Amino acid sequence: MAIATINPATGELVAEFTAHTDAEVDARIAEAHAAYLAMRTTDFATRSAWMHRAADLLEADLDAAAKMLVLEMGKTITQARGEVLKCAKGMRFYADRAEEFLSPRAVDDPDTIGASSAESRYQPLGVVLAVMPWNYPLWQVIRFAAPALMAGNAGVLKHASNVPQAAIYLDTLFDRAGFPSGSFRSLLIPASRVEGVLRDRRVVAATLTGSEPAGRSVASIAGSEVKHAVLELGGSDPFIVMPSADLDAAVQTAVASRTTNNGQACINAKRVIVHADIYEAFLERFTAAMDALVIGDPMDEATELGPLATEAGLHDLDELVVDAREHGALITTGGERLDRPGWFYPATVITGVTRDMRLYAEEAFGPAASVFRVADREEALSLANDTTFGLSSAVWTRDAEEEEYFVNGLDAGAVFVNGMSISYPELPLGGVKDSGIGRELSAEGIREFCNLKSVWRG
Repeated sequence: MAIATINPATGELVAEFTAHTDAEVDARIAEAHAAYLAMRTTDFATRSAWMHRAADLLEADLDAAAKMLVLEMGKTITQARGEVLKCAKGMRFYADRAEEFLSPRAVDDPDTIGASSAESRYQPLGVVLAVMPWNYPLWQVIRFAAPALMAGNAGVLKHASNVPQAAIYLDTLFDRAGFPSGSFRSLLIPASRVEGVLRDRRVVAATLTGSEPAGRSVASIAGSEVKHAVLELGGSDPFIVMPSADLDAAVQTAVASRTTNNGQACINAKRVIVHADIYEAFLERFTAAMDALVIGDPMDEATELGPLATEAGLHDLDELVVDAREHGALITTGGERLDRPGWFYPATVITGVTRDMRLYAEEAFGPAASVFRVADREEALSLANDTTFGLSSAVWTRDAEEEEYFVNGLDAGAVFVNGMSISYPELPLGGVKDSGIGRELSAEGIREFCNLKSVWRG
């Protein structure tokens, strides 16, 4: 895949970039390693000042950065601005809390282990490789970079090849803010060269957000090198609606959760599971709301649904819907590629999805929702868990006992009750089963790339 910006709204090539040579990659890793050696000896107050400055710079670049996101991957301008501001918030979150999250933990009664005192402390590991996707070109990176740098690590980024301008922007942001030069470096390389970077002895760990095959590949390489890896992979998140739910709020949130980022988020609600008592009412309102979404130029403030980010992604989504239709599924709205320039796909609602359809088991990465009817909460939970994924989930109910039933029973890294799955700096993000290993964000996220060192004193 060429390293290039192609406007998803038109399909036109905007700019193409030359991949870094082996010598350039080596120099950038060397620069990151040198920056780490400087970073590890700085105090939290110094790093915090740098991170706050980086957040200020990002906010100052709000309009230009948002337009860059729209141009490179097609998200609406409103959501692009939201992504930029979320990054600044995440950066300040770690700037203000890193010292607290990484403070030493003393053993309460050291006499029991024959010590005068004992503690565990967190120390940085070194240069961490981040392999990141295109769907949130800034946020996916910042939610790694902010905690990693605040812990004293350095980072090198292999970004998706269709968002090179975002990669180049991030390459300079932390230098501009005052971090040691090279603390964060982007590598313009194809996926085929990731292995060489990960096997470099100066690179001590990796984090990847992306597809399950990519995650398995990086985990295999990291394992063979005895290096730590954090993986956030795919999701086929259930969105369960029970009879006691606020139906209007559930419908509105289901639409937003399925179509946010043009339906291209790992934690989008992809399988809507509705109790039979309210199924018909929900389906009618949900279909109408999906059908009413304004599709168009993502730079237009009025647009609610823009194009898919890549032509391949459009083809993959269309194949899943076509396969479901050919096997008997019913389409209540959408379901056909739009006859216009760019990679647009309408908001689509599909019912009657069965196990013999690819859509039952595969992740639909675009604005297509499968809606299921279930007889009771037991069937709802069974269907929700009948997937190889386990990233996030949502349940709508005003019954406290029913809420606990789903919170405890759902096989997922998160459960949102009467709300929409969103990543917050305050909450850990990650999944179970094929959705990944490890956690990002919160205290757990910053600790992932630290050496937890035990100290015993006689």
